[in-house]
Amino acid sequence: MYLSHFGLDEPPFRITPHTDFFFGGANRGATLEALLYAITHDEGIVKVSGEVGSGKTMLCRVLMERLPAKVQTILLSNPALSRDEMIYAIAEELDIRQQSERLSVLLLKLQEHLITLYGEDQRVVLLIDEAHAMPQETLEQVRLLSNLESSHSKLLQIVLFGQPELDQHLSLPHMRPLKERITHSFRLEPLLRSDVEAYLDFRMRAAGYRGPKLFAPDAVRRIVKASEGLTRRVNILADKSLLAAFADNEHGITARHVNRAIRDSEFCHASTGKAKIGLAAGGVAAGLALGLGLHYLLSPSAPPPAQAAAVSAAPAPPAAIAPTLPAADAPGAAVAPAQAGATAATTASPGATAPAQQQIAQPAAAPPMTPAPAAPAALAAIAATKQLPASIAAKSTAAPVAAAQAVPAAPAAAAAMKQPAAHSGAKPGSINYQPPLPAAGRLTRERFAATQEWLKSAPGDRYSIQLLTAGTRDLPRVEELLARATGRNLELSDFYVYGVKINDQQHYRLAYGLYPTFADANQGIKALPPVYRQFAPYQRSVERMRSQNRQ
Repeated sequence: MYLSHFGLDEPPFRITPHTDFFFGGANRGATLEALLYAITHDEGIVKVSGEVGSGKTMLCRVLMERLPAKVQTILLSNPALSRDEMIYAIAEELDIRQQSERLSVLLLKLQEHLITLYGEDQRVVLLIDEAHAMPQETLEQVRLLSNLESSHSKLLQIVLFGQPELDQHLSLPHMRPLKERITHSFRLEPLLRSDVEAYLDFRMRAAGYRGPKLFAPDAVRRIVKASEGLTRRVNILADKSLLAAFADNEHGITARHVNRAIRDSEFCHASTGKAKIGLAAGGVAAGLALGLGLHYLLSPSAPPPAQAAAVSAAPAPPAAIAPTLPAADAPGAAVAPAQAGATAATTASPGATAPAQQQIAQPAAAPPMTPAPAAPAALAAIAATKQLPASIAAKSTAAPVAAAQAVPAAPAAAAAMKQPAAHSGAKPGSINYQPPLPAAGRLTRERFAATQEWLKSAPGDRYSIQLLTAGTRDLPRVEELLARATGRNLELSDFYVYGVKINDQQHYRLAYGLYPTFADANQGIKALPPVYRQFAPYQRSVERMRSQNRQ
């Protein structure tokens, strides 16, 4: 309808996969190259995960087109197949004659056919779309298919595409044999604001548009927020925005057009409903808190305000510092500095408890930095009150203090830590923007400050290993991983902490190492200690880290 109005040859934002419109930005192109490498050079199962509408099916279709001619592809897009139906479907795709054989006989025929193709220097790759919706018994059959091999190599390469639920299925105890056969894991993350702007322009020009950029900055911001960076939603909103501009006989897309598109989209209404529920719940909680406060003020038998605050906040510190990593992996040295300080605050004299809990009740403000020697002193005080043996206190503080002495803060890091606000007031997306300093964790804050300096000049074509994404409540987990580094023969200076915005909320990512190529980073993942591999780490380009840090 609006094609001639904007000078387009075809619709630019169709939601069905069109390989000519494959967007190589936002790490999609690098993921495609990595998949091509993994399929042609590796022999394990490959997994690609991402949210609904993140572009998994498009990536799968482009992969099929880009594979070498000697690689024969089989695509299973129906996840409801039983284990037997899947074998019959594969046999049919390979033109294996079937005469109502038993499954065991058909499997033997399949193996013989694959051996014949291998002898002709042909390879077969099985692409399974929507793998998260497969019955678990069918996924188990996938593992058995991966066992088909000749005397030298695997006969069938397997790639699983699925939503994050696939990772949950693979974490089940009885799915462990399949999970251990996965040698490469890739994740398609939502687009950032800069990615969405480039994506919109790319799709328009791929459809024949030749004019200046059509989407105004305010319009792009509205699309990013409403779509949450998911390409399918971006396509829907962009298409409706073009239609709204056409109806107004205008050639530029403004926030007004995007707002009309948002009102006409079901997924945006769902997000708004959730936000309203959250606001209502917050209002109820605020009302209850106000009522309780008035009760304590007006009741003659109410305790003093400081004691009331201490009683109501007492359960919070243990929940905030609950360890999330296996205790068995860090014998005797699992107490991070932030945790030690919190323990001292909750077990010392009653007079010292109220200030600490008042500080916890104000999460928006960053807690003051605590010198490294404070942790042993605090635990020694606990030991003096016979709540903790002195020997245990000494063991618990030895490793963190040693780590603090072994890796002193760099001058640049120390200078940056004095300024928890954004760098020089720069706006998100600009070159000089620096995300806020993490609210807790001495090691976390040191590595964050050092990473901000490093990202200014780090080569964008190198790769690092992303270990973990943490919200502000999960920062103790990052601190724990950093505290364990020296005990695993890892240098703290090889860890990077940088910021990323997810659904307008500040998060932080922990990465490790710097590698010249994607393949080198993959080898680095295999060499990581188990405690760092449990979070399904994956490769991340430095340029992508820098882009996310500027959000």
